[in-house]
Amino acid sequence: MAPGAAAQFDTAALQARQALQGKAGPMALVRNAKVFGIACFACLGGLLYGYNQGVFSGVLAMNNFNKHMGVWTTNQTNKGWLTSILELGAWVGTIYSGFLAEIFSRKYAILMNTFIFIIGVIIQATASTSAGHSAILGGRFITGMGVGSLSMIVPMYNAECAPPEVRGALVGLQQLAITTGIMFSFWIDYGTNYIGGTGDTQTEAAWLVPLCLQLAPALALAIGILFMPFSPRWLEHHGREAEARKTLASLRGLPQDHELIELEYAEIKAQSLFEKRTVAEHFPHLADGSAWSVIKLQFVACASLFKSKPMLRRVGLATITMFFQQWTGINAILYYAPQIFKGLGLSGNTISLLATGVVGIVMWLATFPAVMYVDKLGRKPILVSGAIGMGVCHLIVAGIMASFQDDWPHHVGAGWAAVVMVWIFVIFFGYSWGPCAWIIIAEIWPISQRPYGIALGASSNWMNNFIVGQVTPDMFTGITYGTFILFGLLIMMGGAFIWFFFPETKGLSLEEMDVLFGSVGVAAADAERMREINREVGLDQAVRSSSITHGMNEKPILDEKEGRRSSE
Repeated sequence: MAPGAAAQFDTAALQARQALQGKAGPMALVRNAKVFGIACFACLGGLLYGYNQGVFSGVLAMNNFNKHMGVWTTNQTNKGWLTSILELGAWVGTIYSGFLAEIFSRKYAILMNTFIFIIGVIIQATASTSAGHSAILGGRFITGMGVGSLSMIVPMYNAECAPPEVRGALVGLQQLAITTGIMFSFWIDYGTNYIGGTGDTQTEAAWLVPLCLQLAPALALAIGILFMPFSPRWLEHHGREAEARKTLASLRGLPQDHELIELEYAEIKAQSLFEKRTVAEHFPHLADGSAWSVIKLQFVACASLFKSKPMLRRVGLATITMFFQQWTGINAILYYAPQIFKGLGLSGNTISLLATGVVGIVMWLATFPAVMYVDKLGRKPILVSGAIGMGVCHLIVAGIMASFQDDWPHHVGAGWAAVVMVWIFVIFFGYSWGPCAWIIIAEIWPISQRPYGIALGASSNWMNNFIVGQVTPDMFTGITYGTFILFGLLIMMGGAFIWFFFPETKGLSLEEMDVLFGSVGVAAADAERMREINREVGLDQAVRSSSITHGMNEKPILDEKEGRRSSE
């Protein structure tokens, strides 16, 4: 099959499946209620991630915690370490997460990392003893390993379970869960700050309670994930074909012999076979299926990310997108919000915690439009508009600080104006770079490289997250309003990067990403191998015989789903 013919076939397959699956948008979530519920539960991992991001900012502002930690909260560099050690652990978590997800399954990798998270929380709870800062540092590092790994495995699991018309929304649920965790943590901090009083009478429970409460959703996730399905794509890639087909049909709410299931399953099987046979041709000594060969193939898959131009393009897109996501300054605000609001003229610990609580609410609300409409509007316009909005907010805050930071008591209105601009900045982040950056890195990879590609993107996120958390206290002390100028310019550069280098991915299946990025059919041998596989699995026949290609509209599949739902 010539490249032109291959492209025509890919287009025909895409059109047939898109016509069958129905339109994107809020109603698509209703039609796919089962997979939506599964994704919501898996996103408890995102809730843990968000809660950890937010809870420590309030704890750092609590009187009793500061007394207990001594120099570790009064010295800005030490404070940076207490905060950012979580991100360093998360970076480590992303490094091993790809191996766990591929070898043990996405499902069991979520379970393993939840237990790692729980161990970290328990260690942090011992900080009230003589362990002090050592327990916080060690516990947050181990907790970070858990949330870092979950941050890449949960979006991958949701992406692989989701139909294309709602994939962006279901992956975007990760960000909604993160913002929910942040919001809960801010307001829990605000409430527990009163335990024993807000001054010298405050007790250790004020900061131990919010740290220990995260055990509840972690235990729920550990138990509940046992009842969730495996990823159908992981099942197919590991030779469990009957189970993969059955799981796919169950997730879609359709019978196994339905035309859409036939077509989607054929695409999944064809892509899996293509990658396996490519490995067998290039690495025949690792094609025996033994456990040791499987382990070696994981390193081969990692190395393959850097061996072709199409894969390098994806690597650059994932890592650079996550670089710009972190240098929006969002986590500088989340980690140090009470201190930032004090620096903008708000007086009193309670007032700054209250303003921080508003950050959690507005970010949570702003995430809903992205979840509902990202598959309809596309990733690109959302990211670009968010970048422009955030950049403008940063520059306005910088201008206000430059003008009035030396005399806030006489310019209270200017201080509140700066606070409002921070809230508006959070809105722009909440609907754009918060969810969409994770959607991008979850959906652009081939099956065999997906765990490692997502891990690479997530590792970029967490390493830059660590750097931001570490340097922010010194930046606000050293260059004050220049910090906001830096963040503003960087995120505008991020918007330009997306505009010029990101190809829109809405509506495409995970298998069709290879066509978009030029990984399938680049060479004649690849095109021939793909043609043979398409014929072998019946994909070409499914496309030709599709009733949609002969003029039928999409209504029958909607009617069939409704009929099955009402009969259950």
